[in-house]
Amino acid sequence: MMLKLDHVHTFYGQIEALKGVSLEVHPGEIVTLIGANGAGKSTLLLTICGSPHAAKGSIVFDGVDITHRDTHEIIASGIAQSPEGRRIFPRMTVMENLLMGATTGRPEHLQEDLHRVFTLFPILKQRADQRGGTLSGGEQQMLAIARALMARPKLLLLDEPSLGLAPQMVEKVFDLIAAMRKEGLTILLVEQNVPMSLQIADRGIVLANGHIVVSGTGAELLHNSDVTNAYLAA
Repeated sequence: MMLKLDHVHTFYGQIEALKGVSLEVHPGEIVTLIGANGAGKSTLLLTICGSPHAAKGSIVFDGVDITHRDTHEIIASGIAQSPEGRRIFPRMTVMENLLMGATTGRPEHLQEDLHRVFTLFPILKQRADQRGGTLSGGEQQMLAIARALMARPKLLLLDEPSLGLAPQMVEKVFDLIAAMRKEGLTILLVEQNVPMSLQIADRGIVLANGHIVVSGTGAELLHNSDVTNAYLAA
């Protein structure tokens, strides 16, 4: 098992955002989190990264309890996140953004890691000297994912990677996610495009009001009438 959350509670002040969430992610899986806005999906990813910390419960990654570790220690242990809204450095070049992602990696692997992300995202190689803020929305999303990969993560957290993208670019992003899994990367995915995310997922988890309400394989959730009525028609 790569990641285990056991009865995790997270608060923002007096507001309880996660209410006893327990889940597991196994090596090589894509696990998709779905749910309405405010369900706790992004909070769950942020809690894994230690910002905010879980108030109750435990988070174990790769056999080590990381519940109360600082974010930089968690990232160094092998978790990287591509956050909602991309959050690239717009005034830095593509290459400079990628080098920022490599700060927790080992210098001797830098060229190998650059080759890897440029193979996955060839457009970024063409744009290497271009400022991040001048890229298209899809290219910025690719840069955000590539920057996370430069940290050599064992577990990649993806938060709404298709948000705001044109349909053609959405398909490309999902193809890239599937390609990363084929490389052996483990992925925990939060995504608004429920049909496409469940199609590539090994397992899906539905969050509502800080609770897990349904879980199963991606195929099972695609054929679950409650999930279909609540999310697939949205």
